[in-house]
Amino acid sequence: MTKKEIVALAADEAGISKAKAEVAINAAFDGITSALKGGNKVTFVGFGTFSTSHRKARIGRNPRTGESIQISASYVPKFKAGKALKDAVN
Repeated sequence: MTKKEIVALAADEAGISKAKAEVAINAAFDGITSALKGGNKVTFVGFGTFSTSHRKARIGRNPRTGESIQISASYVPKFKAGKALKDAVN
């Protein structure tokens, strides 16, 4: 499912225009992104939790040349599904 399809579904469910639904969905995504940038968790009870995880610096290999390269430390987003979502999928 694409963002465009989610916007259309939200517009139909809420009885609003697609433009208004897209604004609302973009605001939600921006809010989640902003919270994660600030190091906070975002929890939707029953759906899941968005958080960040720290990856340490490490040495990797260029698969083409076999040369060792330094991969810098970084923060990566992660998502843990909630019980209701897991149950709905299964």
